[in-house]
Amino acid sequence: MPRTVTVGLDGSAESRAAAEWAAREAQLLGLPLKLVQVWEPVPAPMAQAPLLGAETHQYWTERIPRETSDGIRQRHPGLDVSGEQLSGPPADVLVGAMKDAELLVLGSRALGGIGGFMVGSVGLSVLAHADRPVVFVRAGEQAADEHDMDPVGIPSAATPFRPVVLGLDIEHPDDELIGFAFAAAARRSTSLRVVHGWNPPAYYAYGPSADLEQHGTLALREATALTEVLRPWTEKFPAIEVTEGCHYGSPGNHLVDASHKASLVVVGRHGRRNPLGAHIGSVTHAVLHHSTAPVAVVSHG
Repeated sequence: MPRTVTVGLDGSAESRAAAEWAAREAQLLGLPLKLVQVWEPVPAPMAQAPLLGAETHQYWTERIPRETSDGIRQRHPGLDVSGEQLSGPPADVLVGAMKDAELLVLGSRALGGIGGFMVGSVGLSVLAHADRPVVFVRAGEQAADEHDMDPVGIPSAATPFRPVVLGLDIEHPDDELIGFAFAAAARRSTSLRVVHGWNPPAYYAYGPSADLEQHGTLALREATALTEVLRPWTEKFPAIEVTEGCHYGSPGNHLVDASHKASLVVVGRHGRRNPLGAHIGSVTHAVLHHSTAPVAVVSHG
């Protein structure tokens, strides 16, 4: 049985944008699309309230997934679309739905005026237990947003994809993370921009500002190490143009800046469990909340 591209659906603007992104990704991957709508049981006293009557229940459990499926089939002819309605705590249900998924797609609320988006408690909880890549898509995301402008400066989904951006820690490189980014660039027929941020050791940070030679030596060491980490992958994907960016300073800030001209940002998350909640790291946290492009988080060891 083939894996699916699975998307969490709740009828919100962000989940509709996620469903559209997931449909496009499913076509690129040649996989079926699965819509999972989670119905969280309402406590008995609230269930008896007039606003939560039979008509409202029917709307949430039938109309939203049906209309979403029909719309996706019309906009994406030939795509295999299925739906599933499940009951329970949303995060638990979505984690369970990942067992047959190539990746899980979730929506996030856009932050007005800032450009990024918010990842709610359900998304963070799913991420804490995910063993498959999870992609976050902000409300209002359009296909044209992931492509270059046309020759007259108008957004268009008919132009080439913008680059895929990969945030990479060369101290702990992971094959699954790097492979996901290269594969994403390959199926989009676009380039890959690798961003690595570094800071000097603490005993250099407070040294004389005039020691530019030492700074240059450290920068060259980091850039050389990045090239060596990527060498097996550039040889495996010779058709992909790779731009290596080895930047001094916060990698989170550099990745957020790069997201403005990206079709997708790919970052990692260590797969270790944390009893106090999701451990996603400061860099991934910054990217999740401030990226202007969809963000794929790949769990790794």
